Amino acid sequence: MRKNKLYQLFVRSSFLMLFVMSCILITSLSVLANDSINHPDQVALQKILADFEAYAEQARKDWGIPGMAISIVQGDEMIYAKGFGVKKVGESDPVDEQTIFQIGSTSKAFTAALVAMMVDEGKFHWKDKVIDYLPDFRMYDPWVTREFLINDVMAQHSGMPGYAGDFLSFLGFDRDYIIHSIRYIQPISSFRSEFAYMNNLFLVAASLVEKASGKTWEDNLQERIFDPLGMNDTTCIQDGFTQALNVAYLHQNIKGQAKMLPMDWPYIDWVYTYSPAGGINSNVVDMAKWMVLQLNEGVYEGKQLISKENIQYMHSPKTILDANNFYNLAWLTTKYEPYSLIWHNGGTSGIKSVIQIIPEAKLGIVVLTNMSDTQLPEALGKHFVDLYFGNPLKDWSAESLKAFKTSLSQEAEIPDIPKEKPLPLEAYTGKYVNPVFGEILISIEGENLVFAIGPKQSKVILTPWNRDTFLFSIPDFLDEGGFVQFQIDPMGKAYKFVDDTIGEFDRIAD
Repeated sequence: MRKNKLYQLFVRSSFLMLFVMSCILITSLSVLANDSINHPDQVALQKILADFEAYAEQARKDWGIPGMAISIVQGDEMIYAKGFGVKKVGESDPVDEQTIFQIGSTSKAFTAALVAMMVDEGKFHWKDKVIDYLPDFRMYDPWVTREFLINDVMAQHSGMPGYAGDFLSFLGFDRDYIIHSIRYIQPISSFRSEFAYMNNLFLVAASLVEKASGKTWEDNLQERIFDPLGMNDTTCIQDGFTQALNVAYLHQNIKGQAKMLPMDWPYIDWVYTYSPAGGINSNVVDMAKWMVLQLNEGVYEGKQLISKENIQYMHSPKTILDANNFYNLAWLTTKYEPYSLIWHNGGTSGIKSVIQIIPEAKLGIVVLTNMSDTQLPEALGKHFVDLYFGNPLKDWSAESLKAFKTSLSQEAEIPDIPKEKPLPLEAYTGKYVNPVFGEILISIEGENLVFAIGPKQSKVILTPWNRDTFLFSIPDFLDEGGFVQFQIDPMGKAYKFVDDTIGEFDRIAD
């Protein structure tokens, strides 16, 4: 037993040493490369931009994306900004560089920046414990609760299953409730051992900012970032998107076809519940200003808004994804040639975005599109770097599109198997409870089971499929539903059901 423990300790120590050495290597190579940056001259740059623009437009058409906007920054100057396509599929109103898009999870870096500002001001430190500032904060495991540090909040290694709790926002639960629900989410890995992407912890980060500053996350964002940078078209509320005059409509990628979502779609509000994680609305001109701040080590127009040390801290690896990719604090690092890419993408119910910077070369690009489920923004980011630095050209968009089409053709259809009829539907009806989602009442409607859930009382339909397994669907909710499996007691009555989206519900005695 002791030998086994020593071996595990050796493996963990070696893994940690490899991680640290990788971080040092990335930094060292970047510093050495910084001495020999070969920027293209103006003639070459204009050729690069023209070639990139032609590639981007053709790729947008290949993907069937209605509209897109791109800006590029070099040093402290925006050297390119342009709109492509249209705001709404089937119409002719063009996207321009001022068109507002949701920017999705590229919003996370704004929240991290606010946390960094609190650290700069000595309100707290990265290695302080969250519960020292938010005493009601709880993880599922008491030890993890006690050891959870402020930098852990944004490093995506909590141990929870990826995207845990996200569905709560669709059902109308507010930020406080979502934060409270974290205590009920069982981990699937050890704390700090594996990457798992989370949105709910960025609500915790926003709460830390509010506690330290005495102001709302929204007010801090406006006063500390939007106003100093002159991001005058950028907002973080629903009306800032739905009421904007120059706005790119949301489009779902439905098997390669763009389907527009109306501004009154009943679930459009979810992303603004999660604003600190993904609810900022902006355009590429304003996002260029944000890139300038990042590329110039926290300085904008001569004013130090964030310390150089904390800009670098946010950009440095915290969690290993694989040998070439690391999660930082609301940014990722990807090893690339000739410099590592610092980047993050974003996706909501109808957009896909990416922001990508190279601090050593003071070069950055933002791509905003108005369709979900596309890898084009990431592909364009890499293609621009290849053009700019003279790398061997690779058709990143075509490769991504091919993989996407392959995945569509390989999507598992609901298997056609011999099916048993369900028990009389009365066997499944009654009250059920879950610690996160609360109490529901399952009843019969026609040949289906139905129940309402959450503050919105969203209607869920359970359609019989095979004996005690039912198909799960929500009208107007575009994601395809999964399966619900009832468990039956010896008396022939359901006592529990399990669903991949909302978890386990236990029946309450009648």
